[in-house]
Amino acid sequence: MKKQFVSCRFTLLFSAMFLLFSSVSFAQKKKATQLSDAEIASVAVAANQIDIEAAQLAQKKSKNAEVLNFAKTMIADHQSVIDKAAALVTRLGVTPKDNAVTRQLQANAKKTLVGLRAKSGAAFDKAYVQNEVGYHKAVIAAVDNTLIPDAQNAELKSLLQAVSPVLRTHLEHAQMVAKDLK
Repeated sequence: MKKQFVSCRFTLLFSAMFLLFSSVSFAQKKKATQLSDAEIASVAVAANQIDIEAAQLAQKKSKNAEVLNFAKTMIADHQSVIDKAAALVTRLGVTPKDNAVTRQLQANAKKTLVGLRAKSGAAFDKAYVQNEVGYHKAVIAAVDNTLIPDAQNAELKSLLQAVSPVLRTHLEHAQMVAKDLK
């Protein structure tokens, strides 16, 4: 029991740190300079790819039907956003531009995946879903407070605005699954 408690505390701490670092990274970038549409495209693709990778790991490691269903939804929905973003930037002739926000997201995701890979069974399920809750909160804040306001192209801004409610639905779904796992 004590081992599970420590594991749960580690998971919550890790998720909170990820959320904090992601939020700080987005906030610092916002204050320093506005993101260009090419940089926004890079962030959007990276954020969606990160969630797909975590969901693919969940599909490999979890045996929980709710977690597997959630992961399946994450892969489908986030791949759809990547596909729409790729089609848009191709049509607009914009090449996603690597930037500090994208690199920070990817670095945080790498650390998160290492932690998730070390877990199994119910501990993995809880850690994965708690990470999804924290990740979606951070991404929603970034989309609403940075990416949408910084987007110059009306079509890019519209795509981001359309994605925002989907992210909120993902957050609610993750919170429901997390509640069921307790």
